[in-house]
Amino acid sequence: MDLNQPPGENYANPKTCFFHVLFKAAALAFYILSALFFDNFVIIFVVTVILTAFDFWVVKNVSGRILVGLRWWNEINDLGESVWKFECLDQESLARINKKDSWLFWWTLYLSAIAWIVLGIFSLIRFQADYLLVVGVCLTLSIANIVGFTKCRKDAKKQLQAFASQTIASRVTSTIQSAFSVV
Repeated sequence: MDLNQPPGENYANPKTCFFHVLFKAAALAFYILSALFFDNFVIIFVVTVILTAFDFWVVKNVSGRILVGLRWWNEINDLGESVWKFECLDQESLARINKKDSWLFWWTLYLSAIAWIVLGIFSLIRFQADYLLVVGVCLTLSIANIVGFTKCRKDAKKQLQAFASQTIASRVTSTIQSAFSVV
């Protein structure tokens, strides 16, 4: 390993990684440090939720696509039922996903939710229901991305297994057909 490498060269998408982490860190840092500088709950609530909403949007629409090749959304069909929709890169492109980018994506996704849970426990212990509301909104957005991307990853694995099974079955069938057509 070359120690003279500029930071971030091991990541295929350093700008995307930066923004993937930026809004999570900004929301958590603002929430934690705001009590030192502000005595206004409304400012703390609004800024923290806006930063978390930016994070939700960036993860769902940008870093999820670029860092792990996944995208999800939820639609309401004509019957009024909620339907999850998933997209993933083709298998060849998924195989080329940078491992460090993927690692950063998944770990920060889970760690930020854990951080919000811990902050929620502190708010509960301190009987701060208003701050528990902030944490609840932020945790809900974090968990929505976790659930969406986890379901999307499982769907991508099912698609890969179905593709592999279909490919193997068609090869076996064509081999059997060629064996009998020669006879």
